[in-house]
Amino acid sequence: MTPVSHVSPVEPIRLPPPFTLVRLRESGDAFAHACRIAPESGAGTLVYVGRFDLAEFAVVLEPREPLCSARRAFYAGMVALTDALRAYAPPSKPITIDWPDAVRVDGGLVGGGRLGWPRDADEDTPPPWLVFGAMIRTVAMDDDEPGVHPLASALDQEGFGEAGAEQLTESFARHLMLVIDGWQADGFDGVARDYVSRMPRERQTVRRIDDLGDLLTRRVGAGAIERGDLVQALATPSWLDPALGGPRL
Repeated sequence: MTPVSHVSPVEPIRLPPPFTLVRLRESGDAFAHACRIAPESGAGTLVYVGRFDLAEFAVVLEPREPLCSARRAFYAGMVALTDALRAYAPPSKPITIDWPDAVRVDGGLVGGGRLGWPRDADEDTPPPWLVFGAMIRTVAMDDDEPGVHPLASALDQEGFGEAGAEQLTESFARHLMLVIDGWQADGFDGVARDYVSRMPRERQTVRRIDDLGDLLTRRVGAGAIERGDLVQALATPSWLDPALGGPRL
């Protein structure tokens, strides 16, 4: 099991109730650890890895609806993640989502989100847990010359100032509570609209998210509606480079 360390007094992470913090050492994997402890730890457990160059965290959720529709919680996590970035972004800095899971700042890939659930869970019953995990590159650590990786970026290159992993994690937790509260009060439609509004715009294109979390795209003048299968898309995070252990370059 990955060793767990106590929160350092010089780097406090202040999470609102009902979140409970589990902090791992730099060699830890927040998403994998959260999936391992989810059956016992319960909703609101937030696993955080203290790294200089990455904001890496994962939160345990306990949905009350069948797995087939509960996966829409992924969209709530992505909205909260981009809201957390917006809170520290320079004015007018564009933050967008490539469906379903990649986050870009001014066109440069900085990271994304992922979703885990029990592989033996029944599609038609509420799963015992879900885990939303995220990873955002805060500092560019490669030695390459500028422009070598034009499609990748980091928060320090985009003018985010002193906003680091601790601040982004705290901000995410606060925004996730707001998004979930809105979902519970007004239904999923508001979450879906917020998410779709963060995708790059295409002329004469209408998008919506259906009850299973699939993305439906209709282009003006085209007869067929394109369907993006959420389960299939989440199987392999589009933004993650397993060799690097972080966002792709």
